[in-house]
Amino acid sequence: MAAYTLEQKESFTVIGLGTELKSDYTDYAGINKEKADFWQAASQDGRLDYLKSIAANDYIFAVNEAVNNKMMHYAGVMSGAAAPEEARVIQFPKGEYLVVKGEAQTAGELNNILAGIAFGQALPEATDVAYVGGPNASVEMGKRDGLVYGEMWIPVVRNS
Repeated sequence: MAAYTLEQKESFTVIGLGTELKSDYTDYAGINKEKADFWQAASQDGRLDYLKSIAANDYIFAVNEAVNNKMMHYAGVMSGAAAPEEARVIQFPKGEYLVVKGEAQTAGELNNILAGIAFGQALPEATDVAYVGGPNASVEMGKRDGLVYGEMWIPVVRNS
C-alpha cells in the first residue's frame, strides 16, 4: 500500500521553463532520460539559477503538463514576478491534491521515485478520487541528512 495523503491547497502559480518530451508516454526509460538531459542543460546554461532568483520560496518544481497535445516538462518556481517571454505561467487549481512524500540521493531520482509511487500505486489505490488531467508536479523542498526530500502534488477530484 502506497503512503499518500489528500490535502486541500490554495491555487498557486508556477513560472516554468520547459521542453517537449518526444518519447512515447509508455517509454519510461526514454522519458526519464529526456527529463535528466533537460535538467542537466537547465543547470548548466543558467535557466535554473534564473528561476531561483525570481522564486518566492526555496521549492523547485518539476512540472508535467499536456499542452496542445504535447507532453511538456518544466523546471519551475512559485513566483509573483513577471514571466520571461520563453516561460510558461502554469496555474495550479485550488482544490484537493493527492500528495506523496519521499526522499532520494538526487532531485532527478526523487522525481522518478515520487512519480512512480504516485501514478503506479497511490492513484490506483485512491478509489475515492481521480486525476482528470492538468499540471502535476514533483516539488523539491530541501535537503536533510544528505538526501533530497520533497513531494508529488497531483490535483484530483472526488468520484461521485
